[in-house]
Amino acid sequence: MKKIFLFIFAAMMCPNCIFAQRGTAYDREAIRCLGVELDGSQTLRVRGYGRNIFDAKEQAAKNAVWAVIFNGIKDGSKGCNMRPLVAEANANEKYEDYFNTFFTDKGDYSKYISFKDTKRFSRGKSRDKVGTSYDITIRVLRPQLRERLKTDNIIKD
Repeated sequence: MKKIFLFIFAAMMCPNCIFAQRGTAYDREAIRCLGVELDGSQTLRVRGYGRNIFDAKEQAAKNAVWAVIFNGIKDGSKGCNMRPLVAEANANEKYEDYFNTFFTDKGDYSKYISFKDTKRFSRGKSRDKVGTSYDITIRVLRPQLRERLKTDNIIKD
C-alpha cells in the first residue's frame, strides 16, 4: 500500500518524469522537395514553428531558403536539385554580416519565395506548450537566388 501511495504521489508531482510525453519531438529541419518547376524553382514542404501561423510561416520560409543555400534538400522526389547553392565550407560564418541582414524579418530572403503552390486546407498542424508548428508548401526561386548570390560575390562560379 505504501508503494502504491508513493507511486501516485510521484506521478502527481512529476508527470513528465514518470510517463513519456505524447507525440514526437519537433523537427526544425523537416524539409521535403515536392518537385521542380520548369523555371528551375523548387516546391518544398517545410515545417515552421511559431506562436501563431504568421510567425510559423515566416520561419518556414527562412528555413526553406537557408536549406537551399547551405544544407541542400535531403528528402523528396528524384528530380529535385539536392545540392546546396553555396558549397564553400563555413560560408555562413564567413559571410555572417551579409546573411544576418539577408534573413532579417521581412528581409531580402522573402523576394525568393512564393506561397502560390499552397493548397487550401493543406497545412499540417501540431501544438506544444510554447507554440505551434505548421507544415507549409513554399516555392523557392532557386535560379533567381543563385543569380543574387553570384552578383553579391558569395558564389564564385
